[in-house]
Amino acid sequence: MTDHPALHLDDVTKTYQVGDDEIVALADIDLTVGSDEIVALIGPSGSGKTTLCSIAGGILAPTSGEVTVAGTSISGYSDRQLTEFRQSNIGFVFQSVNLIPFLTARENLLVVDELGRRTGQAARDRADTLLEELGLTDRRNNLPEQLSGGQRQRVAIGRALMNEPTLVLFDEPTSALDSKLGEQVMELIQNEMKSRGTAAIIVTHDDRITHYADRTVHIRDGRLDG
Repeated sequence: MTDHPALHLDDVTKTYQVGDDEIVALADIDLTVGSDEIVALIGPSGSGKTTLCSIAGGILAPTSGEVTVAGTSISGYSDRQLTEFRQSNIGFVFQSVNLIPFLTARENLLVVDELGRRTGQAARDRADTLLEELGLTDRRNNLPEQLSGGQRQRVAIGRALMNEPTLVLFDEPTSALDSKLGEQVMELIQNEMKSRGTAAIIVTHDDRITHYADRTVHIRDGRLDG
């Protein structure tokens, strides 16, 4: 665990120019996420949830304001610097899971590490350890189409944890799952984050999963409520 917050957004604004109109996607966002805190980010479609997470994860640059991840300001980074920073510090679990269909569960974890800090046996050992912790050892040689929705979600979580990130961003992790499976996945996310002291932001519009988070933040029209 680090002494720094996992994430600090200071007066972050994101605007887009559409013709003659300026669209404000985020306005004056101040948000701090503790080093091992799980934050649920709730808001309706179009509220700015995805934009906020894209900025927190170094995918988008803010129009103004400062983004600090684990004590490092990334606001002035070039695209190449942001790419390298993401690979080492940020984990992503997308709504559509986005596993590579022609790779096995284990290979889907290892492909991350071809970009990351481990190679060879160290990477294979890390992948096998994660798959075991996620209850997927007997599925490690299966392709995504041979896995259930919950198993695919667990592979995606393992892939996000491969490089020991400071912060993991989850985009609607339960949207494609029934309520029982959704609760199992949320328990898994909670346990995996807490056991590692890793911070997470969980983007959702599902109020049922907020009790798995330490704190709930509401966003509407590009602004955080309260």
